[in-house]
Amino acid sequence: MKLAVVLMLTALPLYCYAGSGCEMVEYVISKSIDPAESKSQFIADLQQFIPGERTASALRKFKQCFLDQSNETLSNIFVMMDAIYDSEQCASY
Repeated sequence: MKLAVVLMLTALPLYCYAGSGCEMVEYVISKSIDPAESKSQFIADLQQFIPGERTASALRKFKQCFLDQSNETLSNIFVMMDAIYDSEQCASY
């Protein structure tokens, strides 16, 4: 499950360029990773992007994946995202 989450997060910058270049993507990542953010608060913060209950249910499960991780793993995700944004592949954007 960790691998699936990491792969999904590595794909996000492909949709927004320059750093992440997309404040909303960075906002969602930070809310996803924040262990103090509850599932209900996470859903409330993203409500404008949730078309229905199936999406909300999927986002609750997604958030639970992060809540199940240690703080060390969560901090490493931020390090990984910075490495992606600073990589040669992203430098041209």
